[in-house]
Amino acid sequence: MEDAINPQEESQQEIPQVETPEQENVQEETPQEEELFGARTELQAFRKAVDQIKAEIGKVIVGQHKMVELMIAAILADGHVLIEGVPGVAKTLSAKLLAKSLEIPFSRIQFTPDLMPSDVIGTSVFNPQTTQFEFKEGPIFSQVVLIDEINRAPAKTQAALFEVMEERQITTDGFSRKMELPFIVIATQNPIEQEGTYRLPEAQLDRFIFKISVDYPNPDEELKILEGHHGRKGQQETNMVNAVMPKEEIKAYQQIVREIRVEEKLLKYIVDIIQKTRNSNEIFLGASPRATIGILATAKAIAAIRGRDFVTPEDIKFVATPVLQHRIILTPEREMEGGSPEDAIKNILEQVEVPR
Repeated sequence: MEDAINPQEESQQEIPQVETPEQENVQEETPQEEELFGARTELQAFRKAVDQIKAEIGKVIVGQHKMVELMIAAILADGHVLIEGVPGVAKTLSAKLLAKSLEIPFSRIQFTPDLMPSDVIGTSVFNPQTTQFEFKEGPIFSQVVLIDEINRAPAKTQAALFEVMEERQITTDGFSRKMELPFIVIATQNPIEQEGTYRLPEAQLDRFIFKISVDYPNPDEELKILEGHHGRKGQQETNMVNAVMPKEEIKAYQQIVREIRVEEKLLKYIVDIIQKTRNSNEIFLGASPRATIGILATAKAIAAIRGRDFVTPEDIKFVATPVLQHRIILTPEREMEGGSPEDAIKNILEQVEVPR
């Protein structure tokens, strides 16, 4: 009896200690899980940085959340922005505060009817000591360039921006000079006043990834604006904002945006929207292929800002109007009926089937 073995003990001894197939699969998937976790951690840091920029701008700007989000998305998508609104709705101030929140060089150019191209890009000056011409860089040689009232300069001066906005370089005297990256142009214009203004050519409008329309604040927001102005007691608004994102981080976050996932059916959805602008009875001139790329790039940026590593149809709808509204021209009949590009884009988004 002393040598008897407990049946439970015998059972425990006989069970071999081997890994089940389920355990093996779990161990094999661990590196993938680590990759996914790393991606989420990276996106969390991205979102935190964006929230810091919003918080800095929010110290001064009341409301205008969509405008601020679109401006940040444009920078992350490496695109230029045109801000349109009546005087006094903080177009210029918003651009200055956004630039102040980034640790990169900033310059401001006030466009006027007598401004020459050389006043923007620079000119060659003869140096009598070296008996050679030396190129003196203009204010465009920065990284965030604010162009105030862009439609006040004549076509010749506006044309000086064509190359630098598209190719990030300036060609003068037979030499090409590269801009330091990231390079972003933020321009403002007043849609109401027409005297002393020059309409931007379609080729230049097409180089802006967004046209952001800024409306008046509502009564509650305007009250907060008044209270904030009273509370600052003369303190400069730009001194309240701190730089929170250095150049290296901007480049890294731009790369994160490029790697956001987009399903094939969403690519086709973007193409269907663009094709519809070219076949609509309301539209005389449809959107260009650059607009197609613009929707894709900015939808990725919006997805990342909202904490996702994939694009949804809602992201595409959100950016469609600011990407397209300055790139399409309505038919004369539709304009006479009081139609607007925003209405035409809204109708297109309602007509194009959303992928499931």
